[in-house]
Amino acid sequence: MGFLSAVFPIVHCDSDGSLAASALKSVRTAVSVPETELKRWRRVFDTNSKVVDGERYLDPDSFVNAIAPAGDLSKIGKAQFAILFKVADNSRRGLVSWEDFIVFETLLKRPDADYWMAFQFFDVDNSGYIDFHEFKNVMSANIGSDAIPFDFDCDWVKLYLGKKNGAHVLGYNEFTQLMKGLQGERLRQAFKYLDKDQDGFIRPDEFKRIILEIAGHKLSDAVIDRLPTLCTLSPGQRISYSEVIAFHNVIREMDMVERIIREATASSKDGRINQSDFLDYASSSSRYSLFTPMEASIIFHFAGRGNGAQRLALLDFAQLLDPRWVAPHDAVEEKKTTSTSALHAIAHSAYSFTQGGFAGAVGATIVYPIDMVKTRMQNQRSTVVGQVLYKNSIDCARKILLNEGFLGFYRGLGPQLVGVAPEKAIKLTVNDLIRSRAMDPETGRIKLGWELVAGGSAGGCQVIFTNPLEIVKIRLQVQGEAAKAEGAVPRGAMHIIRQLGLVGLYKGASACLLRDIPFSAIYFPAYGHLKTDVFKEGYNGKQLSFMETLAAAGIAGMPAAYFTTPADVVKTRLQVEARKGQTHYKGLRDAFVKIYQEEGFRALFKGGPARVLRSSPQFGFTLLAYEQLKKFFPYPWDGKPRRMETALTSRPDEISKIRARNALKILLDVHGDFGRRAAASGDKLSLMSPKLYPRKE
Repeated sequence: MGFLSAVFPIVHCDSDGSLAASALKSVRTAVSVPETELKRWRRVFDTNSKVVDGERYLDPDSFVNAIAPAGDLSKIGKAQFAILFKVADNSRRGLVSWEDFIVFETLLKRPDADYWMAFQFFDVDNSGYIDFHEFKNVMSANIGSDAIPFDFDCDWVKLYLGKKNGAHVLGYNEFTQLMKGLQGERLRQAFKYLDKDQDGFIRPDEFKRIILEIAGHKLSDAVIDRLPTLCTLSPGQRISYSEVIAFHNVIREMDMVERIIREATASSKDGRINQSDFLDYASSSSRYSLFTPMEASIIFHFAGRGNGAQRLALLDFAQLLDPRWVAPHDAVEEKKTTSTSALHAIAHSAYSFTQGGFAGAVGATIVYPIDMVKTRMQNQRSTVVGQVLYKNSIDCARKILLNEGFLGFYRGLGPQLVGVAPEKAIKLTVNDLIRSRAMDPETGRIKLGWELVAGGSAGGCQVIFTNPLEIVKIRLQVQGEAAKAEGAVPRGAMHIIRQLGLVGLYKGASACLLRDIPFSAIYFPAYGHLKTDVFKEGYNGKQLSFMETLAAAGIAGMPAAYFTTPADVVKTRLQVEARKGQTHYKGLRDAFVKIYQEEGFRALFKGGPARVLRSSPQFGFTLLAYEQLKKFFPYPWDGKPRRMETALTSRPDEISKIRARNALKILLDVHGDFGRRAAASGDKLSLMSPKLYPRKE
């Protein structure tokens, strides 16, 4: 009754301790359980329960299936969640009814559910108190005979178990403090027990035995195998009590260790930190000093595989922070991929071409009307005899709509779409290729110089497709105004190609290079830093949303587009066929000089705002489409990048399952055998002393 009365003070129970059906409404009212929550619980119960005597119940196995997290990142076995069956089986009949399940799930909604369930596990008689005998019997029943003995008559236990009415008892609040400090007391007693000559040192194998009993579920196999190497931090090849306490403090504060490491490596210039960086960041990010120099040495000793003096990347700490860390089979993977590297490269390039082409077509189509206005404005010359056609970009858009109709905005779109696939594929593929080769595989960082080289190379390589595409597109775009002004007959793309010839298709290529190389050199580094530095992509496992990706891609295009406008103006003038009365340009330098002399410096930035309005959303939608294609249609044979995923970065479970897992961890902190012995034997009643928890047939 203590369990139910503490959770539902207004709910009455029948003689066998289970909730009466009439009390369910009171349960929902008392704890404000939403209808949707009850329906979800019912689905879980019905999915996992079995029919016994005409009623549905959960036995220990089906109960575990119902409450265990799907993707637990600790080394806790799923079967160990059977420990919590005793808490849910309030009627002591070996089965959990729907009413019991509601009570258990509602208990998990408590903010202190983890400690409360641990208290119920020890409170065998449901009195609301734990006496000395209960505490001793429950611990003894779950610790194997081969474990390091625990002295229940020690002063530490006597300090916690005060007297009430002549009996030693422990209330709930006092119990939570006892459980928090119990592991430290077990550590002290274990060291004293193994330190036979009382000189303050134990052997490395004895240290490993202690840690396996109290924290084996918190460490990866790689760290467990190297536990004895802690003796190398000091002379003598033995381990002191100070080192044992320091190692235990690191384990106990592992979440804080991870947060400091993640933030410190993220703020580091090279993505790596040493012991001094760790201690400096820990001091600057907390009110008081969190870690001692010895604790920092232990962290870097195990992360650095014995070499704690080196600078380490976030990935190096994975084996210490992730209990399920497994060493990557680099040699096997390298041997497997070497023989197929050429075929893999060709297939991957074809895949990137397809994705880049489709993404480029999406971006080009969306912003093509803006590109039409930009081209018309850049080609307009103040020295033309007669009235200027367009006053500004808005006037230009209005006149195109009036004189040429809505389809006039899409004149020349065909060649654009034909050429945009290889253009974007080359740009995106070359940038990704160079960045991947120059990137530090452990930190994921790339130096700014290599970022500029990757972007600039991508822009330069695309000109082989960009220039013919641009010159045909531009001549098609200006035909509308020529037809209006001079009564000329519009020509198609094939006529322009035959007229220009192969050499003519690359007219203005130098200006195209002058535009595209700086543009990509500015754009791609800006895009990458906006994602990581502004929107915090990858920080604690964060993935950018749809709008964040679009914003990063769009913002990066603004400076890249505007600062390369002069080269774009010159390119446009060189590629457009000059009409009667217009200035003819001999080349790149001649065009720059004549535009500046005849029209002034501002003429070099004609169409700049329209170019920003076109390039920024175009590359925004192009990169967004490219990122989404890579996300939803990844390259099938692409190796997954090495990442450090822990409880801080994994997809969160429901809060109830997190609290159920935490309750189990609190019990495992008492001893690593909690639940394992029961799971191995298959005897659900071995969790408790038979005298305290009698079997009901």
